Amino acid sequence: MTEQTTRPTRRPDGSDHPDVVVSLGTDHHAFDRLVRWTDDYARRHPDLRVLVQHGNSQAPARASGTPFLPGEELSEAMRSATVVVTHGGPGTITQARAAGHLPVVVARDPELGEHVDNHQLLFVKRVEEAGRVRACTTAQQLHAFIDKALASPEDFRVDPGADDGTERAALRAGELIDLLTHETDEATVDSAREGSATGAETAAATRAPNDTWPAVTVVVPTRDRPELLRRTLRAIVEQDYPGRITTIVVYDNEQPDPSLAHTEGDRPVRVVTNTLTPGLAGARNTGVLGADTELVAFCDDDDTWLPEKLRAQVEIMRAEPGTDMVCCGIQVVYDRVESERILDRTSVTFADLLKSRLTELHPSTFLIRRSAMIDGCGTVSEEIPGSYAEDYELLLRLARRAPIRNVPEPGVRVLWHRKSFFSERWHTISTALRWLLERYPEFALVPRGYARIAGQIAFAEAAAKRRGQALRWIGRTLRNRPLEGRAYLSALVVCGVPAGWILRLLHLRGKGV
Repeated sequence: MTEQTTRPTRRPDGSDHPDVVVSLGTDHHAFDRLVRWTDDYARRHPDLRVLVQHGNSQAPARASGTPFLPGEELSEAMRSATVVVTHGGPGTITQARAAGHLPVVVARDPELGEHVDNHQLLFVKRVEEAGRVRACTTAQQLHAFIDKALASPEDFRVDPGADDGTERAALRAGELIDLLTHETDEATVDSAREGSATGAETAAATRAPNDTWPAVTVVVPTRDRPELLRRTLRAIVEQDYPGRITTIVVYDNEQPDPSLAHTEGDRPVRVVTNTLTPGLAGARNTGVLGADTELVAFCDDDDTWLPEKLRAQVEIMRAEPGTDMVCCGIQVVYDRVESERILDRTSVTFADLLKSRLTELHPSTFLIRRSAMIDGCGTVSEEIPGSYAEDYELLLRLARRAPIRNVPEPGVRVLWHRKSFFSERWHTISTALRWLLERYPEFALVPRGYARIAGQIAFAEAAAKRRGQALRWIGRTLRNRPLEGRAYLSALVVCGVPAGWILRLLHLRGKGV
């Protein structure tokens, strides 16, 4: 085979076998995301030899790779490797196990525009539940699995001779799901095929209640996003959380869909309408006031929770009764590009939030003690113009009471798209941010924090083509912090560079203004 490599051709022990083999298959469907993750790992570990069979995906930049590798050669490479990573294809998984590996599997993601059928997703889920693979969904998880496999290879090995028939069955086209998922029921298959929450709800209804974990209410405001909403609800239902989770879907300026409501099992769903101020703040408060649990969480209707998100946060709440709020990291998805925003600290103070918005603390990550709002600092502010930055203002109020705790791991997939509620509402954004500066005079004592918000106002005014106001706010920004980048971005917009073009470049990097 031909290798394109700038990597060492031999292991540190002198052998020429690969440390890591990554197989993306040779079909016509690209999996460039896994190539990027592998290249990033190779960059961080230049002493390792990484072989990538990339098929029709992009060629690896740092890992040694070959577009097509015949089956016999791939099997030999797998047998000699320490760890094997595969895509979600049943044939490749079977090949890795036949070579003696417990493979690390990264399935394609349809949310990112990657081609994958529902049967393959169901297959990966079932073989993971059966302990036949180690599945992961993020670059961080992939890198951690590779580290573990290199450190303890015996934990990622299987006996290829101890075949109970499952491996042979995987090779039979058309019978794969039936033979490997004996416990698959019709509701679960329908859920995977149709993208509904029915199968997950059926499974949730069979779980025994666990009274040692506090019940949680999740407030999901929604407006005109029925398909995204169902995906959000399905992710809540599928939380790896032993306690009861009640979801309150709050329809804002829209007729509710009563078909979403049900009371069965430990994942009930309630459907209500916003009875308070129209907008996001009023919708959130309608849900908070309607909750009857100790803990309340927020999730936007276009975001999805990762399976272990809630458990990790509640564990902190249980261990620290004085903690009012826990957040976590996010995976930002924009135009098929995925990036992680993880705050590398476990505690956030009021002073921290004056300096920076800390975008990692996204509202869909919020888990709050309901009493901290109802009997403490108050609910979400409905005074903020257009409900813009209401989540940031709530963070400031709660941080005044006590430090906010953070789980430095991704727990939520956040979808940024052109239909996002606040995209291009420039006048509302400017008005809301000026309200925030007036309400919190402490910003005047923190030049960096004041410059950040002033720069955002300048950008909004420039995008709204209010040149005079934009220039005035650019001046205020630079007087407080001459190196504040938002001032220069605003100046570009004043000079005619489209604001949308700048936003797109920022979003592709998982950032905003």
